[in-house]
Amino acid sequence: MRAPISVIIPTLDAEAGLPACLAALGEGLGAGLIRELIFTDGGSRDATLRIAEAAGAEVVSGPPSRGGQMRRGGTAAAGDWLLFLHADTVLDEGWTQAVAAALSRPGAYHFRLRFDAPGAAPRLVAGWANLRSRLFGLPYGDQGLLIDRATYDTAGGFPDIPLMEDVALARALRGHLTEVPVFAITSADRYRRQGWLRRGARNLGTLLRYLAGADPRTLARDYRK
Repeated sequence: MRAPISVIIPTLDAEAGLPACLAALGEGLGAGLIRELIFTDGGSRDATLRIAEAAGAEVVSGPPSRGGQMRRGGTAAAGDWLLFLHADTVLDEGWTQAVAAALSRPGAYHFRLRFDAPGAAPRLVAGWANLRSRLFGLPYGDQGLLIDRATYDTAGGFPDIPLMEDVALARALRGHLTEVPVFAITSADRYRRQGWLRRGARNLGTLLRYLAGADPRTLARDYRK
């Protein structure tokens, strides 16, 4: 029997986070869960593609757009289950047990968020993200997404938009998302650079604008400023 999971990682100059991300996935290889690894790349100029080659990953290339990259990766995947994971996110030790249990129940799953930084601010921001996911069914992409192929296709997959692609798919999956009791530990670098309060407020403002109907292209342009 073939392993069930295609792991899909969107990349763009992602060399810094990939080693830890891939090391954690080794547990899935050992457990016989991972069928293939796909890097969906948006034009990396660092060592990302060399890391892909060393890891035996398939590379799907195209314009840099998180939604478009996710969509291309999903199209290329051959597994019965798709695991979308950001390049700077590490699944916590023991993740395979919870994921193996989820595979018996088709649907869509996300992980619990935790940052790779100590202190009250990281706990507060992660706590809000986890609460938002449970109450409103709106996990962000850095929490990871495990979804069976049929559910993904029925929901329409990731839309080809430059920002809020994770929220768009989560809304299409409303009522089908379940939390897996495993932490997805994500990089706090951007929060450290911009400030926890400032970036948290910026993310919330972007989400509210999107839910109010703002164009994702406008949001992406403002987000990059």
